[in-house]
Amino acid sequence: MTPKRLFAANDLPQSIRKFLVDLDPQIHGAHWTEPEQMHLTLGFFGHVPGDVDLRLREKLSAIQFNAFVLPILGVGTFPPKGPPKIIWIGVGPGHPHLFQLHKRVSDAAVAVGLEIDLRPWHPHVTLARCRDVHAGSIRRFLKSNADLDAGMFRVEAFHLLRSELTSAGPIHTWALTIPCSGAL
Repeated sequence: MTPKRLFAANDLPQSIRKFLVDLDPQIHGAHWTEPEQMHLTLGFFGHVPGDVDLRLREKLSAIQFNAFVLPILGVGTFPPKGPPKIIWIGVGPGHPHLFQLHKRVSDAAVAVGLEIDLRPWHPHVTLARCRDVHAGSIRRFLKSNADLDAGMFRVEAFHLLRSELTSAGPIHTWALTIPCSGAL
């Protein structure tokens, strides 16, 4: 069985996706994310062999969490200085329920033998991928949207997704949905 490129993520409501797509400032070299590809990654697992995939699904399905409300706000770039590679929107400072869910997803990955990224986690939604974009060309967009509030949404599930890399960009398909175990 061929390994699958997998990650866990929160989906966004269509209204927030549309709002984020409409932000596109049409900067040369900044390729805005298609609305159906927008998500908030909880954990990236890389290429996962079939037997590990099954165990990972079991561990993720066992995660219990209550529904919570998540604010989507504030734009920035990775890296924060110099030529940008990613333009993103964040989730507000230290949202505790989201960080707990991220930790549980990471623990599930470790439990099945997957390596996790040990760098600090910065939850975000990728708005655009940049190629040869000068930092100055997006300065006005970043400044005018620094305190942007894209709204809030209720997180009632998270998903395991498969990512296939193509010349037109990644294609994400839903592999599993894990619903919350309790109300807000």
